[in-house]
Amino acid sequence: MNRRSRRPRTALAALAGALLLAACTGGAPAAPGPAAAPLTATVDAATPTAAGTLLVADSGADTVTFVDPVRGPLAAVTVGRAPYGLAVGADGRAWVATAEGVAVVDTRTRIRTALIPYRTATGPVGDGEYRGGGMGIALSPDGTRAYVGVNVPGARGVLEVIDTAKAQVTAAVPVGRRPFDVDVARDGSEVYVTGHDSFDVTVVSAGPLRPRRIEVAPYGTEGGLGSWLKPHYTAVRPADGMLLLPFEGERLAVVDPRTGRTSVEPMTADTHQHGAAATPDGRLLVVGTGAVDPSDGKGPSLTVRSPDGTERVIALDGPHEDVAVSRDGATAYVTGGFTRDGYWNGLTVVDLTSGGVHRIAAGSRPLGIAVL
Repeated sequence: MNRRSRRPRTALAALAGALLLAACTGGAPAAPGPAAAPLTATVDAATPTAAGTLLVADSGADTVTFVDPVRGPLAAVTVGRAPYGLAVGADGRAWVATAEGVAVVDTRTRIRTALIPYRTATGPVGDGEYRGGGMGIALSPDGTRAYVGVNVPGARGVLEVIDTAKAQVTAAVPVGRRPFDVDVARDGSEVYVTGHDSFDVTVVSAGPLRPRRIEVAPYGTEGGLGSWLKPHYTAVRPADGMLLLPFEGERLAVVDPRTGRTSVEPMTADTHQHGAAATPDGRLLVVGTGAVDPSDGKGPSLTVRSPDGTERVIALDGPHEDVAVSRDGATAYVTGGFTRDGYWNGLTVVDLTSGGVHRIAAGSRPLGIAVL
């Protein structure tokens, strides 16, 4: 199924750095702060063009940035330390996972209206990929609940459930280690938490909040925390609710969340992969960050995979992290704030029909992204 046999890659230096950063974020939990006052910082008051507006989480600047995909950044709002993922509801509120708590931003007024502290103790507030606090985040289809994956350095992660009307945490469920991504079934019945360091997806029923672990390791788990061959992001296939997890531009793990069974399909990008998103018409978009070993793999790319499995691989200039698609399905927006070395402060805009790409400067090490 693969073009070559590949042994699990390990990176001792990367592991040592990871453990060091995790250790730096250990210790006693920070005390919850007072209720957040509205915070905003206007960069450019210009109204957006017909292309619409994007919102990105600036992990390098403690802000979210509103971006016009034609003109560039419009405004920035301070949300909290080291924002990671974000989700936007139909009511115009954005929910941003930061190291300090979940920030709530009114995207119409561009004001932070709340900062909801985590129930879970995550240690001192810090920065970087290994810091404690929120990572992946998603909303229920009806917008009544926000689900945030909370990283606990050196331990299992936690899925915290937020009542969006009360703006407070109502429940916490144990999940896998370093929950990079959180997704929700289209009918809202289940939540899927991708555990990067535990090689798994935790399926949590949205009613009684019962967690069920599914190991997703098409290369095996050899190398543990030092392995590069771990899951990062998950996309839910619109047609049947299957979970799609790309690995190394070589293997696509297709997971049935009901049975826990995994099948593997070939991919063609031959590159380390992070962000993934499914379009309404069933295409899968996958961000390639570049080969772990430059002598054994290809450079950064965006894979556009059709429902029949055929792929088009579009080259990108430099590493990227996550991807969102325009409402008409014609354009992909890829964030340049890669979680490892090589990030850049901007977005790449990809025309999914022609394959044309151009870059725009925006934000500071942007990771999560949403289309408003």
